[in-house]
Amino acid sequence: MSTDALGNTVTLQHAASLGSLNAFVEGFIASEARAVDILQAQQDPSPIVQAYCAALHMFAESLDAAANARPFLERAQAGSTGVTEREQRFIAAVAAWVDGDVPRSIALLEEQARLFPRDLVSLKLAQYHLFNRGDATGMLRVALHAASAAADVPYLHGMLAFAWEQCHFLDQAEECARRAIAMRRKEPWAHHALAHVMLTQGRLSEGRAFLHEVSPTWTGLNSFMVTHNWWHQALFALDLDHGDEVLAIYDRHVWAEVKEYSQDQVNAVSLLARMELAGMDVGDRWSDLGDHLSRRAHDHVLPFLDLQYLYGLARAGRVEEARGWLASIERHAMTVPPDDAVTWRRVGVPVARGLLAHATGDFKTAVEALGHALPRMVEIGGSHAQRDLFSQIHLDAMLRSGHASGAQNILQPLVNAQPESKRLQRQARKLYASLGLSNFC
Repeated sequence: MSTDALGNTVTLQHAASLGSLNAFVEGFIASEARAVDILQAQQDPSPIVQAYCAALHMFAESLDAAANARPFLERAQAGSTGVTEREQRFIAAVAAWVDGDVPRSIALLEEQARLFPRDLVSLKLAQYHLFNRGDATGMLRVALHAASAAADVPYLHGMLAFAWEQCHFLDQAEECARRAIAMRRKEPWAHHALAHVMLTQGRLSEGRAFLHEVSPTWTGLNSFMVTHNWWHQALFALDLDHGDEVLAIYDRHVWAEVKEYSQDQVNAVSLLARMELAGMDVGDRWSDLGDHLSRRAHDHVLPFLDLQYLYGLARAGRVEEARGWLASIERHAMTVPPDDAVTWRRVGVPVARGLLAHATGDFKTAVEALGHALPRMVEIGGSHAQRDLFSQIHLDAMLRSGHASGAQNILQPLVNAQPESKRLQRQARKLYASLGLSNFC
């Protein structure tokens, strides 16, 4: 038997596959593109190799991901009796994921983290699922299982940092992020976690300078990590009124990697929408994005993704397609398993209706639909910073539909928390002028 780069025993029929396997292990936890090198070993029938190939296909987050993953999964399952307990459990977790039973996959992966705390592939996959279900405390709990056993691995501290941040423990998050970066300057997930902390605390100029400093290390990463860290840089620039910088980041980084990928698409939707909400002219940029969103074929992989696909289609002028997407979301919400039904029906559907209403100028409907769902938005997954898009759209709808007092109640606490934000200051000045309180601000 061999061991992987983290010291976990692996059962390989072809010893030459170890390099590709380690490329996946290290690449996955480091957010690097070399994770796809596992496909170079796909002819190796070793169950763990086949299971990693299956997982890689599932990360496509597309309608055909499960079908593409299943042949690899079946080969992994066929040989699973002769492999280690750890490998068997990982195969079972991927099988549950492919079958749509994410709660079972999470349970297996958390058990793995307890029993084999240096299996950071299982740990990061668990965090991925938990994040998509809005379970930040679960993300933290599963990472803490490895805190001692994998303390020498910088990427673990990045995982801990983001989990702490999503649980609102900002001091602990910053400490873990800085520890990860001290161990390895090129730790993009720790950069990402620290950007979250700085954004939440209103440290906008500091956050912009920090990401600028570390951005030269963002090489060889997967497209999500590249586009998303630049997306964070754009948020800092947007709040500080560096409009030309925001447009350049969108064109050169956020919408310049893998335009067919789900996460690249929602990063682009979110940034274009925020630019418009801030009063920027985005030109014809929605058009190209809309062309790519139109090919999603109503995936319904995650509600967080669907909502942004729909809004992007509507903003791109594809209103009838967006209406069709809404109808498809409504139908899908009635067919999902019980564990997911409440989220799709009580959050996904009303938010979808509200987003379409906002994109088509029906601001009163947008206020009503989004207002009902916003208190439960955490259930659809995504980070605080990502979900803020929906809050910004709701606030914009309130301002445009005459809900001035309600909008003030939302906007002023944001201004207080983000004193550097010129974007929020500008919104506040406009609001107070409409209320006859120009001298107040």
